[in-house]
Amino acid sequence: MGKSAFPGSLRMLRDKTTGLKSDSVFLTTAYLAPVEYFVILANAGKVFIEQHEHYVKQSYRSRCRIATANGVMDLSIPVDKSGKELIRDVRISEHNDWQKHHWRSIESAYNSSPFFEYYSDDLRPFFEKKWLFLWDFNLEIQQKILELLEIEADIAFSGEFETNPDESIVDLRYRIHPKKEPTLKLKNYYQVFEQKFGFIANLSIIDLLFNMGNESRLAMM
Repeated sequence: MGKSAFPGSLRMLRDKTTGLKSDSVFLTTAYLAPVEYFVILANAGKVFIEQHEHYVKQSYRSRCRIATANGVMDLSIPVDKSGKELIRDVRISEHNDWQKHHWRSIESAYNSSPFFEYYSDDLRPFFEKKWLFLWDFNLEIQQKILELLEIEADIAFSGEFETNPDESIVDLRYRIHPKKEPTLKLKNYYQVFEQKFGFIANLSIIDLLFNMGNESRLAMM
């Protein structure tokens, strides 16, 4: 395969989000992914989600970030990892009652947001059903978010792991990360705790959804 065109494409993505329309991108699975992830899903010509990588700790694969009355909170899904499992084979741990904790944290953070009650019934069931694999949970809740945002993304899954994807594919598998700055120029939008903390960019997509509702797409253009 040819060398990835990622550096030049990264500059393009930063300059004009809608420029993604003509591009294919590589992404990883993610737990209630950040806003930039869904902006890419909404604007890319084709999205390939990596299913043959090994699990990466402390990444959006099992972590999301929300804004609470005390500041940013990371919510992490505990996983059982004994070796170098492929991401599709990583099992969710049954310890710590994580689903109840996560939903209580989400509810506490967003129950005063304009659209929490409107969308909460769509998302609460994901935190009540028992899930065995991280991949399945991420994929199904992602599909629900896309449905709520009315985004019709063209998504496929990798057939094998490619270290250097074809140059026609923008490789963002390891670029979208909690410790890295957003790839795209993201728009500000209303946030419940903005007066206290200022605008916090690139939180989980649910921050945008609960605060902006059916106007979420305007912040993604």
